[in-house]
Amino acid sequence: MSDRPPAGDAARQATFGEVFGVPEFRPLFGSFLLSTIGDQLARVALTVLVYQRTDSPLLSAITFAISYLPWLVGGPVLATLADRLPRHRVLIASDVARAVLVAGMAVPGTPLALLLVLLLLVSLFAPPFEAARSALMADVLTGDRYAVATSLTNVSAQVSQVIGFALAGTLVASLHPSWVLLLNAATFGVSAVWLGAGLQRRPAPVAEDGPGGSVWQDAGDGMRLIARTPRLLMLVLLVWVGVMFANAAEGIAAPLVDELGGTAVAVGLLLAANPLGVTVGGLLLARLVAPARRMTMVPGLVVLSLLPVLLAGLVAMWAPPGATTYGAVLACMFVAGLGASWTIPLNVAFVQEVPRAYRGRAIGVAVSGIYGVQGLGALGAGLAAEGLAPSAVVALIGGLGLLAVLPPLLAWSRLQAEARAGAVAAPVVPAGR
Repeated sequence: MSDRPPAGDAARQATFGEVFGVPEFRPLFGSFLLSTIGDQLARVALTVLVYQRTDSPLLSAITFAISYLPWLVGGPVLATLADRLPRHRVLIASDVARAVLVAGMAVPGTPLALLLVLLLLVSLFAPPFEAARSALMADVLTGDRYAVATSLTNVSAQVSQVIGFALAGTLVASLHPSWVLLLNAATFGVSAVWLGAGLQRRPAPVAEDGPGGSVWQDAGDGMRLIARTPRLLMLVLLVWVGVMFANAAEGIAAPLVDELGGTAVAVGLLLAANPLGVTVGGLLLARLVAPARRMTMVPGLVVLSLLPVLLAGLVAMWAPPGATTYGAVLACMFVAGLGASWTIPLNVAFVQEVPRAYRGRAIGVAVSGIYGVQGLGALGAGLAAEGLAPSAVVALIGGLGLLAVLPPLLAWSRLQAEARAGAVAAPVVPAGR
């Protein structure tokens, strides 16, 4: 049986009210935002702390990237838990474990090396949580309600990052990092309670389709599904390449702000600029653009997500340090965020094309790659900043990104054109043939 909603339901533009009218969406939405805010608090606190202690752009970038790298190393395998176990249990258990681990990070006097190890352990619970959350959203929402919910979740996640980054900069400047980490632990605890109270108890989806193999076999199934489906493969490659370059500059935010003469508060604001742009762009896509037109805007938005990064680096290189230059860089990152909203319609298209029983593992592969390339991008930026000025590295990121994203963008656009041509031609085929 197909997982796709009726054609009329998919074509009709849903409203925010219809989405929030689904009871299970509310805890999935709210708990995700709490966790996102808490993550940004911890990420900025640790990044600034490491840079203050070591004065090393590379170590600062490693700290920022370490929460992404577990996706690349173990994400596809860990995400299979969302298809092997009841998804509500995966969500709750992941949040409980993260609350305990982050509380351990908040113990005063914890050595820096141990903090990074605990951060790595916390990050290992992100793949099963995100795979289960995304798959469960597709279970409880249909048609354009899922598309609007995905846009709303992505937009609100960006708002949460804005709040988290901006708040973190202020808190790090005024409080001990232990208090910031305790706030992060509290967000995970509240999230676990909310999910436990608001989600229905559903069986594991794999049990509905027959017994599965090992987690390694399940992870391989997700990879093979994407590899043998050209549209999914090109979509994933486009997202991976685009996201890696669009977000790489985050890894050297602290050194870049230092070059521009800013403070810890300025680091938080700079990190918040791109998510704020995604917030505005995502809202415009969800409410002002018809479902069928969103996909046609992707190529232009991809370019818009990278060109301002190049301009930000050039401005920072050539203009004298100070508030004016910092403001111009901030504006460029905001505009890049507007363009980065292109990932929202592609996220919807990906999940809706994957069969329900495979969603957890397929989402795990895709999201693992996203977080993995973000971590690699941040590490690459930090390594380059050991020998180049941070502003030059940002310009390099934008320029290389525009070149690197072109091949997968052209391939994906060709497949989209072929799909549209097939959809137009299909009705003229005589009945019964």
